[in-house]
Amino acid sequence: MELHSLQPAKGSTHRKMRVGRGRASGKGKTSGRGHKGAYARSGHKHKPLFEGGQMPMARRIPKRGFSNYNRKVLAPVNVAALNSFEAGTVVTLELLRQVGFVNGQWDGVKVLGNGEISKKIAVKANAFSASAKEKIEAAGGSCETV
Repeated sequence: MELHSLQPAKGSTHRKMRVGRGRASGKGKTSGRGHKGAYARSGHKHKPLFEGGQMPMARRIPKRGFSNYNRKVLAPVNVAALNSFEAGTVVTLELLRQVGFVNGQWDGVKVLGNGEISKKIAVKANAFSASAKEKIEAAGGSCETV
């Protein structure tokens, strides 16, 4: 079987219905739109979320709280991941991106305390959890908030 020999299953495709081509076609005269009204007019479209005059769901449901559009979204990196670096390395956001621990759209990095670290490493990040800071400093490393 080759790509150029693929065909749809028999009976799965249909010719486009040609409307307004006489009564014998089954879709003549009003072309399946009925008589008068907005639906019979050309150019009529529903507004998004329009529910036929009923109060739309988007307006019915309660709205609570607040969404901070200035928030900083930080990428989580665990202490266990930092163990892969050589002792004496200065770990920055750029280095974490190069290695592949951080990818995608993030405003910074937060180092979390999951796992163990045994090497003396200097870490520069936007935030540290208390346990991560404790573990890095216990291994002889340093934590710098950028």
